[in-house]
Amino acid sequence: MDERWREVGDRVYVRRHESFDLNVGLVVGDEGCLVVDTRMSHRQGRDLAGAVRSVTALPWTVVNTHAHFDHFFGNAVFLPADIWGHVRCAETAAATGEAQRRKWLHEGPEELAEVEITPPDRTFTDAVTLDLGGRPVHLRYLGRGHTDNDIVVEVPGAGVVFAGDLVEEGAPPQFGDGFPLEWPDTLARLLDLPGETVVPGHGAVVDREFVRRQHADHVVAAGILTAGGDPARMPFPAETVTEIVARIAELRAAGEA
Repeated sequence: MDERWREVGDRVYVRRHESFDLNVGLVVGDEGCLVVDTRMSHRQGRDLAGAVRSVTALPWTVVNTHAHFDHFFGNAVFLPADIWGHVRCAETAAATGEAQRRKWLHEGPEELAEVEITPPDRTFTDAVTLDLGGRPVHLRYLGRGHTDNDIVVEVPGAGVVFAGDLVEEGAPPQFGDGFPLEWPDTLARLLDLPGETVVPGHGAVVDREFVRRQHADHVVAAGILTAGGDPARMPFPAETVTEIVARIAELRAAGEA
């Protein structure tokens, strides 16, 4: 087995990467496996595919937790598998994929030029259950937060939830496409799900208490924004506060906050 895999529940694995400190997941059933996110390029996707094959030869299905490039640009490597995502994940990936490529090519990773942008081809709005052969896995949309298309992957019986970027460890939450006033309620719904182990989109695997603390920070920030208080009192670094304030202004101008 590839040494980067860490088993966090029965046949549920996490692989953490130096690039963007990104986590991907693997859930293995009796007849198939589920790959949670595919990294930021075909090269990284091929590395991930090889790592999956070090664990299981079963046919794979893919799910994207949201439509940011570091989570879905490796999709094409896994074709012709079904690729699942929220309906707005598919729409956003198709609408913004090229813009995301141009932005991040400017930052330097030349391998992005070869990416064939491949949005999810299987979509849902609220929830869907995938059968991996004697093992159901629930995909759930809990509301807007880091984006308008975040989903979580619940593995019943294993006590594991893949939270995508609704939860961040090792770095502050990212609000560039976020919904600061709605994120607290979305995290509250995540806390209503069973399972003690939560896999964030980036950083170390955490527990429910970590998510409760992050939820509390979001509640404080939303309260300050709603009451017109001093943004400097938000429990986030100054750069993040600046990002939140700019995002709220953008949403208010669009009539969404």
